[in-house]
Amino acid sequence: MSDTVLSILVLGAVALAGGAIVLLRRGGPRKQAVMMLVMAALMAANVAIWTVPLS
Repeated sequence: MSDTVLSILVLGAVALAGGAIVLLRRGGPRKQAVMMLVMAALMAANVAIWTVPLS
């Protein structure tokens, strides 16, 4: 179950980052694109934290 959740989070982070880059290149709202990049980074950080093995 957790593998599925982590996979969905990674796919969402990639989609958000890609959408933000496209938005920045097309001259869309800069604030929204930056917030999308921040959200993608937070999602990636959560995945990294969850995958760290507990000793």
